[in-house]
Amino acid sequence: MDTPALYATAWAVLPPLIAIVLALITKEVYSSLFLGVLTGAILYAGADFDGILNHLLYEEVGDNKFGIISALSDTWNVGILIFLVILGIIVALMNLSGGSKAFGMWALKRVKSRVAAEIATVILGIVIFVDDYFNCLTVGSVMKPVTDNFRVSRAKLAYIIDATAAPVCIIAPVSSWAAAVSSFAGEGEGISLFIRCIPYNFYALFTLVMMFAIILMRFDYAGMVNFERNAIENGDLFTVQDANAQMADAADEGSDKGNVLDLVFPVIVLVVSCVVGMIYTGGFFDGAGFVTAFSDSDASIGLSMGALVALVIIIAYYTIRRTISFNQCMSCVPEGMKAMASPILVLTLAWTLKSMTDSLGLADFVSGLVEGMSGAAVGIIPAALFVIACVLAFASGTSWGTFGILIPLGLAITKSHPELATPIIAACMAGAVYGDHCSPISDTTIMASAGANCNHVSHVSTQLPYATTVAVVSAISYVIAGYVSSPVIPLVVGVVLLLGTLFFLRGREGSYRVPDSANFNREAE
Repeated sequence: MDTPALYATAWAVLPPLIAIVLALITKEVYSSLFLGVLTGAILYAGADFDGILNHLLYEEVGDNKFGIISALSDTWNVGILIFLVILGIIVALMNLSGGSKAFGMWALKRVKSRVAAEIATVILGIVIFVDDYFNCLTVGSVMKPVTDNFRVSRAKLAYIIDATAAPVCIIAPVSSWAAAVSSFAGEGEGISLFIRCIPYNFYALFTLVMMFAIILMRFDYAGMVNFERNAIENGDLFTVQDANAQMADAADEGSDKGNVLDLVFPVIVLVVSCVVGMIYTGGFFDGAGFVTAFSDSDASIGLSMGALVALVIIIAYYTIRRTISFNQCMSCVPEGMKAMASPILVLTLAWTLKSMTDSLGLADFVSGLVEGMSGAAVGIIPAALFVIACVLAFASGTSWGTFGILIPLGLAITKSHPELATPIIAACMAGAVYGDHCSPISDTTIMASAGANCNHVSHVSTQLPYATTVAVVSAISYVIAGYVSSPVIPLVVGVVLLLGTLFFLRGREGSYRVPDSANFNREAE
């Protein structure tokens, strides 16, 4: 089919816009995503029914493939799905063995307050910086028993998990995200450019400040208020009931025979195996250096390969220890797959929606906007690129796709403005992370909901005000960064502005201060 009449126009924004708005209005994500996909197919094919059906399911145009079937046949996507299924199986094994339960009981003896439970979750999320998918599901599985006992709502847990996923990975030089960013930079520039951008990655740094501030100031605002109040005062961790989350919770009830090692050992094995898998795909064992191997790694193959090796070791470990029998281990295979069914469906539809926006030229539309903007006041360029990256990543649900669109454009702009090279590239990265962090069609957002066993729309609606608060402060910092030669001043101004905003919000009517009586242990009730 020829290029559609609406290619690279503002209409390209309509499919993701419909999906996002419907999801927030209806509180239901499956039909919302599907209607967004269908809208994209209609805009592409027009009144041609066969064309709509083909584009919806599978259509190949040149080197590009579009539709639901193409999303499920893409090698990268399949690798991620395999990784998720294996991760679901490992989580089911840890739960059945009683490892998660034992860790929860162990942690409860040491975690004495609600604040400590939340801080511990943040720290674990920061420690697991290798990959955002792995972070989301592992932190959720490990910390749910602890946060549940202190009546931390699942929406709040999902926010903490999500805020320590992409925002942490984007400032960790040894991560799949560093590899992705490096691949879009010039040869030999990848990792060094990534490291230079860390002090300018205001959104990621301010998100960490935001989390600690909200926890230590013991208050919430906007949509999170209802969820936290209901959890603390009524013991309802969900507020919006979700059948999939409740089924996953029911499956989390494990044996009383397990000990802390039954959780710690599998997690360590999984981390090590995933790191080895990633550097293996990057040529580490063929002579490449560790950093180079991580830069050149294929995260999809490396993570699925590492998870598969870890699964074999973990099953052998439980069987040898006789914590659970081999037959019981095998019973976790379908259970793990069932637990991942919902996120896999949402991911598939989100990937398909991304292909619809690609076919309608969303990237080219945004590129045109950026190129038209480059002649504006020089100092505003980092802030302008940050805002454009935020909008593009939020609408498309992909940060890595946004990297691919904006980082090359940013590098082109820096040829005429070399003094702004670092803040410009950092702004592209930071804006992409905002979209990945809070877009309802972002795979990381979906994984955070799954990791916390939280209703997806509940997670999105409660997280969005927090993430947007940080994004506004970050935009102001990028304006300052465009006119000064050091990241120190915009960092200091941003932190002061963010904390000042939070103190203001804390004093306003409608915010919710966590009562002192919330420092309880539900196990003791």
